[in-house]
Amino acid sequence: MSNRVVITGLGSISALGLNSEAFWQAIKTGQSGIDILQGFAPGALKMALGAQVKGFEPATFFAQKDLPLLDRYSQFALIAARESVVDAGLDAEALTQAAAVIGTGCGGKETDEMTYDHLYKQQKNRAHPFTIPRGMPSAAASQVSMQLGIQGPVFTVSSACSSANHAIAQAALMIRSGIVDVAVAGGTDAPFTFGLIKSWEALRVISSDNCRPFSQDRSGLVLGEGAGMVVLESEAHAKKRSARIYARLAGSGMSSDAGHITDPSAQGAARAITAALLDAEIDYQDVDYVNAHGTGTQANDRTETEALHLVFKSHADKLIISSTKSMHGHALGASGGLEFIATVLAIQDSVVPPTINFTGPGEGCDLDYVPNNAREHKVNTAISNSFAFGGLNAVQVITRF
Repeated sequence: MSNRVVITGLGSISALGLNSEAFWQAIKTGQSGIDILQGFAPGALKMALGAQVKGFEPATFFAQKDLPLLDRYSQFALIAARESVVDAGLDAEALTQAAAVIGTGCGGKETDEMTYDHLYKQQKNRAHPFTIPRGMPSAAASQVSMQLGIQGPVFTVSSACSSANHAIAQAALMIRSGIVDVAVAGGTDAPFTFGLIKSWEALRVISSDNCRPFSQDRSGLVLGEGAGMVVLESEAHAKKRSARIYARLAGSGMSSDAGHITDPSAQGAARAITAALLDAEIDYQDVDYVNAHGTGTQANDRTETEALHLVFKSHADKLIISSTKSMHGHALGASGGLEFIATVLAIQDSVVPPTINFTGPGEGCDLDYVPNNAREHKVNTAISNSFAFGGLNAVQVITRF
């Protein structure tokens, strides 16, 4: 018999705040974390906007001796993971036996950029001795393991913008199968390096003005950064220690488009949603809320809407849908973690986040996207979508406990 999975801890850092309380307050009130990018030479970037973490001083969170080994993406992962564990009230013994699965789309890009600048621009002939352990894609997972004392299965999942949702799915599967009772899971990314921004500019999917998911005048995505982490437990383990339970992770669905590297497929997304509902043993007509992938690009928003019509049929018109990327930006591998937290808190507080900057429905976007203002609504069942470049899709079903 499969163990039921519940959510007992939340942790985040993003453009909307340095913790989950600040994040949720901003989400509920429709505040934007998107602003003019700081830290780059004037005129160096065409991409002027981003959702950067503000007021972040690494020395506030980490000992000076530890910082040389911590890329910015690992710092974010640690801050969010620590908060989730404290929020869950886990003790050292429980953590020793736990798992940690950390998603990232980019890995240690800050370290890469520093290294290439050092070698090619400054013409130095040696790299820093910590370059590999600091910047490797699994560095954040290793740091979370070491600093929290997690000695169970620990690994990294990388599937671009679906990384966090894939990581959460893997953690849940380990709990359901009895491999572990507790897991820390989510995603982290810090993409604001000059080289990576120039690469995103070249893709021509970046907005020059703002992030307007599903809107008639949407012009592209806006990058963000941060981390979103959750503590998952078997229901029996959580009840045994009298933990506060936010919600139940009822099921996960995953699929691949097996099509185009950047052009999304409605059928591929629909397969992931359908698989998640089947896994959760939930009828599509029982879904109240969809936390959409909702990037603000022409192709994504139209395709995601089509996928919702394919799965939910006439019930699609009754769905309440929002894209919180309109506020925290597209944080790539971290987005699914941040959106998972927003979905959990929407269920707990009976408040559906808005899609801000909405000016009217775009062509092919004909559903209820909760424009501009949050909505009080009791949510019993929700799904959270992540659809990545490469056609890699992951969907979570979260229900009221």
